[in-house]
Amino acid sequence: MTLQTNFPALLQAFFTDRLIRQRRASPETVASYRDAFCLLFKFVQLQLNKSPSKLEMEDLDASFIVAFLCWLENERGNSIRTRNARLAAIHSFIKYAALHDPTHSGLFQRILAIPGKRDDRVSVQYLTRAETEALLDAPDQTTWGGRRDRTLLLLAVQTGLRVSELIKLDRQDIELGSGAHVRCTGKGRKERCTPLRKEIVAALRVWLDERGGSLQDPLFPNAQGGQLSRDGVEYLL
Repeated sequence: MTLQTNFPALLQAFFTDRLIRQRRASPETVASYRDAFCLLFKFVQLQLNKSPSKLEMEDLDASFIVAFLCWLENERGNSIRTRNARLAAIHSFIKYAALHDPTHSGLFQRILAIPGKRDDRVSVQYLTRAETEALLDAPDQTTWGGRRDRTLLLLAVQTGLRVSELIKLDRQDIELGSGAHVRCTGKGRKERCTPLRKEIVAALRVWLDERGGSLQDPLFPNAQGGQLSRDGVEYLL
């Protein structure tokens, strides 16, 4: 089947063929790329008064993409890191489009030449022992939510798991017998096991007894029994 080379068809194929089928990109990557193009469409609507279905490749020249990136920073207040992530999503699509639409090679080269913006890296901060203890003491242990939150925070502190890794944990990912550990799939679909110390093992035993449910259920569910969201963890913090 011949792939159509108009913008809507190429963008759809980029998500369904390139990201999902060929690269098997993670849901987080797909969501990030989706958000980048949703913002681009919003900017297109503001500047060109065009719907996504009416867009043509010529509309998205290098100067327009640069204007979009400036809009993200100046109007939406996005960080340089976020700006560069949106540019990376556009670059990835353009590389895919260049394979199927050689008639716009010059336009594609100019877009790919747009550099990421340099950012001053901030040193990674950490909590002191007193701050950590204060954080762990904050959840109300007389409530179900408070007991869940303390166990989640204790697991995060002792293992260093990312938020995205914590919220995806199921009951079956926890092994509390000999060689207690937690299994998770992290960035780049890399699987790893992290040993658990006695304190968190004891806390998890108590929590799992109260939590109940099947092995496939979320380890730290929300109030409705589903998976906690990143926003939910941010809220409890």
